[in-house]
Amino acid sequence: MKFIKPKEKTVNKTIWEVSDRTKHTVKFYAEYTGFSEDEVVDTFLLNILDDPDFIAWIQKKRRNTRIAKQLFPEEAVKESASGEN
Repeated sequence: MKFIKPKEKTVNKTIWEVSDRTKHTVKFYAEYTGFSEDEVVDTFLLNILDDPDFIAWIQKKRRNTRIAKQLFPEEAVKESASGEN
């Protein structure tokens, strides 16, 4: 499990429907960690990117470069920086 570290993010409002149990879990975890509920949800959902089967599926997609840039922007920055040297 990855623990939450504060960082700046771009934010978009999204409408989600989740169970009451999930809402309460996020609410109390946010209270426990001192982070906002939005930050808790964002951090946990980003853990999906650690799923090797999901990454393999992305790599098989036809337009995987575009997907990779959206899901891993920090790696796209590293690649463009290394290409400029």
